[in-house]
Amino acid sequence: MKNKTYYIMLCCLYFLVNACTTNFEETNTDPNNLSQVTAGSTLNPIIYGIAVRNANQLRNLGAPIMQMFLRTDSYVNAPYLYDFTQDVGASTWNDYYKWLNNIQEMEKAAVRDEMPNYQAIALTLKAYAFSMLTDCFGDIPMEEALQAEGGEWYPKYTPQQEIYTQILADLEQANDLYDSSRGMIYVDDILFHNDVKKWQKFTNSLHLRLLLRISNKEETNAFQSITTIINNPEKYPVFTSNDDEAVLQISGVAPLLSPWDRPQDFGTFRNYSKFFIDHLNKFNDPRRAKFASVARGLNDEDYGYIGQPIDFINTPLPDSIATASGVLNSLAEEPIIIPIMSYAEVEFIKAEMALRGYINDAEMHYENGVKAAIEMWSLEVPENYFDNQYTKYNGTLSQIMLQKYYSFFFTDYQAWFEERRTGLPELPKSSSMLNNQEIPARLYYPVDAADRNHTNYQEAVDRMGGDEINVKVWWQK
Repeated sequence: MKNKTYYIMLCCLYFLVNACTTNFEETNTDPNNLSQVTAGSTLNPIIYGIAVRNANQLRNLGAPIMQMFLRTDSYVNAPYLYDFTQDVGASTWNDYYKWLNNIQEMEKAAVRDEMPNYQAIALTLKAYAFSMLTDCFGDIPMEEALQAEGGEWYPKYTPQQEIYTQILADLEQANDLYDSSRGMIYVDDILFHNDVKKWQKFTNSLHLRLLLRISNKEETNAFQSITTIINNPEKYPVFTSNDDEAVLQISGVAPLLSPWDRPQDFGTFRNYSKFFIDHLNKFNDPRRAKFASVARGLNDEDYGYIGQPIDFINTPLPDSIATASGVLNSLAEEPIIIPIMSYAEVEFIKAEMALRGYINDAEMHYENGVKAAIEMWSLEVPENYFDNQYTKYNGTLSQIMLQKYYSFFFTDYQAWFEERRTGLPELPKSSSMLNNQEIPARLYYPVDAADRNHTNYQEAVDRMGGDEINVKVWWQK
């Protein structure tokens, strides 16, 4: 009797379990969750993630190394003194490769689902991300990168010349893929709001940036390629106004939140350099009040806009001045902007090309660039701005590059990249600087990357001439 009871109970248990698990996967699937990546599901996280990394790196490294603003409470590991730690570029490396994995998934999904506009965007973002990495480090994993799922844990480093060949080809392909009649079907993207034409303009504007970056290498025929793009706007549309530019608007409404958890601390111990403020004063520039506080005296007197000398250790401010012009916290408090690529940059590229004789109207493009850079910050350009001897076009590359430098404020590493290409603007030197007072030419490879993939790392280092901050990348003079 006991065995019979046990048998009945066992049968009941079997049917109960079977009933509970039949169609379990179907009935417990959340219809709101995607079963696979779509071409649109990763786009906004990629845009936001890249912008956040750029903003943080601008504050920590890009601005100090280019003497925009600097942290004055510590002289150790200070980028403005060219004192770089071995892992100075680790966060850039790690974050960009993380987002490149997502871009790769986006590209695969776009090809799978036959969505050419999303494929073009993925190619553009991939070119942008790889350009940032290679311009920071030189040779980097590219061809064999992002293949961990296929078992490739130790990718070889691709030479920078080959990286540029590939990313320029990707941008050309992207431009050919765009189809405004197809539209973009997924959720509104946070950069261009599903405007296919603006995405195409970003692709070609980025193409101009990267061609100019390698223009010191005559074998690339970069100037000729730039001229072709500029002279054929129907095939290669580029930014033509501030309405087009790739500037992320951080509204303060999730997910568009400030990159800084405590924006009220954004400017703490950070002051603008004398170089940065002095030129804005000469320009009588409306951006001063947007960017900086006034210098204060010991009794809180208003001394106007005064920058911190780069050699403030040996030549401090006068005793009567308590603080130099500081970085305003409002730059980090929503609503704010994070520029990725501006319309002003396109106009400065055209101004340089005109100065070099490839196109016309250098003065017009120079003035367009200056105006666009100011207006990007929701400011008005004074009517007499170009009557000033310091702002009136004088036909020199140094003037174009100086104004381009100010247009790059809050734009990742671009001012540093362009200084390495042109040597402009000429920044003050200080006896307190390390590295023989030379602006570093690259970042060290991250320690973790060098350790885990040492054989391929060493091959790249041998090819480049060392893993040192003065080793020039391929496109540098």
